[in-house]
Amino acid sequence: MGLTRRQMLLTTLAAAGGAVLAGCGGGGRSETGTGAATGSAGFPVTIEGKLGAATIPQAPQRVVSVGYTDHDAILALGVAPVAARYWYGDEEVVVQPWAQAAAQAVGAAPAVLNMSSVEPEKIAAQRPDLVIGLYSDLDAQSYPVVSAVAPTVGPPRGFDDYGAPWQEYTRETGRALGKEAEAEKLVTDLEARFVAARDADPQWKGRSVVVASRSADKISVFSSQDPRSRFFTQLGFTVPPRIDQLAAGKFYTEFSLEQASELDHDLIVWDQLSFTPGGKATVVGDPLLSRLPAMRDGRTVFLEGATELAFAWQTVLSLPSVLDAVVPQLQRAIPRT
Repeated sequence: MGLTRRQMLLTTLAAAGGAVLAGCGGGGRSETGTGAATGSAGFPVTIEGKLGAATIPQAPQRVVSVGYTDHDAILALGVAPVAARYWYGDEEVVVQPWAQAAAQAVGAAPAVLNMSSVEPEKIAAQRPDLVIGLYSDLDAQSYPVVSAVAPTVGPPRGFDDYGAPWQEYTRETGRALGKEAEAEKLVTDLEARFVAARDADPQWKGRSVVVASRSADKISVFSSQDPRSRFFTQLGFTVPPRIDQLAAGKFYTEFSLEQASELDHDLIVWDQLSFTPGGKATVVGDPLLSRLPAMRDGRTVFLEGATELAFAWQTVLSLPSVLDAVVPQLQRAIPRT
């Protein structure tokens, strides 16, 4: 049996999913969501997505987040979702540490939607007037069913699956909530932090980077269109064209351990170490990987613990903590000359 799409996003393996609407029901929270979008200026608004258009007639009051990380942008914009999708970690928790202050500011306590694939009946039970599923597994089968429940903002056009940058997710969320100006400020402020880090360490410009993870018998590398690689390209690095060629439109490609030489570039970033048997020690001690010049020279970054978790999210709320943790590692790996 194949892994779920949620597992694929975490371990860069294959996935599948689908569900059928069972019907509306009770449950959920109060009739209007705490911290709901206020006012109706700018509405109605129509948002064209990869799977179809969502027309939102007025400021939403009950927002349900079915994207794996979409509730971060919702919270950052001062709106409390009535329900949010669980991704990984504690199955009772959807608000991660970096988002707790934003959640507390609007009194958010979203119901947890634990779905290995989209389940429209669970979404309908929350009585939403807006569903946001930008970073989600909504597809041609599930999108029309969920859209029949409430206007649904699905994956954005013009990007690979799960490949839109955090800026796009933030701005699309702002449009859906009638908070475009606030979204633009969030984007501008965080982009300024990337620019400041890049300008402070110009030696990173043009250096090649691969963001990789190691399973028991394979190595996965993210393409340039994946948000995790984009984190480093925003700091001046480049993803080798061969990685994109091998990914062939997917957000990652895979190598056998015998093909480890494909990783040897200016910088290797090891991600998802919690899914690597033995973690960092396994990577460092691997006889094939340890022979790579980048590994021998210390041109490596290891994402572990809280940083690994925040890096996986790649949201306007999680990225500041990632910058704080990763920039010092980069300065050690590729110091100023």
